[in-house]
Amino acid sequence: MKKLVVITGASSGFGAQIAKIFSADGYPLLLLGRRLEKLEKVAQGMDNVMLEKVDVTDYAQFEKAIRKAEAKYGKTDLLVNNAGVMLLGNVQNQDPTEWQTMLDTNVMGVLNGTQIVLNDMRERQHGTILNMSSLAGKKTFVNHAAYVASKFGVHGLSETIREESAPKNVRIMMVAPGAAETELLTHVTSKSALTDYEAWKETMGGITLDPKHVAETVKFMYDMPQEVNIREVDIAATKQDS
Repeated sequence: MKKLVVITGASSGFGAQIAKIFSADGYPLLLLGRRLEKLEKVAQGMDNVMLEKVDVTDYAQFEKAIRKAEAKYGKTDLLVNNAGVMLLGNVQNQDPTEWQTMLDTNVMGVLNGTQIVLNDMRERQHGTILNMSSLAGKKTFVNHAAYVASKFGVHGLSETIREESAPKNVRIMMVAPGAAETELLTHVTSKSALTDYEAWKETMGGITLDPKHVAETVKFMYDMPQEVNIREVDIAATKQDS
């Protein structure tokens, strides 16, 4: 039996594609998301899969789901911290609750998941935590201030925890995608920010990155031997200029 893979935000986008590629290779999965009916669609036809409705900002709920899966499939060998929200807007007029939502999900959610599995991995001197960040974690974009802040946070915490975990042979990896065909934009409330984004997307031919290629990249990184850590991959559509 292959080792347990846990994926947050698995109901759509990158998470759903990552789930499909690992399931096809025979890995037992724990898929986490806030929308159970969407998780069920993703999991159709999969073997050895558990689904749990979890908000990653709720530590106790998050931990309970992981321990339940570990009781069945063994310890987590890969945690993909993929859950995230992108609420575009300008700080001059954006609702501060949107900032808090992004910081809670994009930063606290990653820290929560990491702590839940990290100590076991350090004890075993084996395991991988892969954080899905963004190109907005290394460069700025207009109307993305709070989102950029959250993703710079993911870059910073990932590299810090990687340094701390290196002596214990635990891998902390990060993937930073550019604009992609996901559901991230469906929650944006700022009409002007959305219009600007759509215009920018048109300069790339109207199609951004296909999430399946991000999933293929995650799988390639994980498949390296435990003693090899591909620390960070930046991946975007060729036509994305920024």
